[in-house]
Amino acid sequence: MYQSGGGILVKLNSNHVQKTVADIEQAWKKIDPDSPIQYSFLDDNFQQLFLSYSRLQSLITFFAIIAILISAMGLFALTAYFTKQRTKEIGVRKVLGATVTQLAALLSKEFVFLVILAVLLVSPFAFWAMQKWLQTFVYRISISWWMFAAAGFSILIIALFTISFQAIKAALANPVDSLRSE
Repeated sequence: MYQSGGGILVKLNSNHVQKTVADIEQAWKKIDPDSPIQYSFLDDNFQQLFLSYSRLQSLITFFAIIAILISAMGLFALTAYFTKQRTKEIGVRKVLGATVTQLAALLSKEFVFLVILAVLLVSPFAFWAMQKWLQTFVYRISISWWMFAAAGFSILIIALFTISFQAIKAALANPVDSLRSE
């Protein structure tokens, strides 16, 4: 018996899968004993289909964490460098009565502005890339503004945590040490 491709879909009762498969194999052997039956389960097929996306998700998560760590270390180093450059200014401001909060805000302001600017600049590209990727799926989610707001807020919190360590350290330093002549 020759058929040009094709297949048969059978809905099975999950309680009697093996018995039903055995019955189908027997019925198939009556129809075409020379051709072996090849069968698969739809849930296994879907699982196989999404396996590559699962691997892609793991890979993207790994590299995103690495990128965040490298960015945080770079921001930490940059903050340390600029704080060191402004040690005398910080000492003078502290002697003149600036509080730790004011000094931390002064040192953090520029970096926070740059982080917010970076989030605003990259968000349209990220939206476009996510839309393109989601178009490959039959069933897809919609992308909302709150997703970008949450990501931007998370990035801002990480940046503030990274920056505030150096800023508070510089603000708590003894002003006499920073004003001493070299």
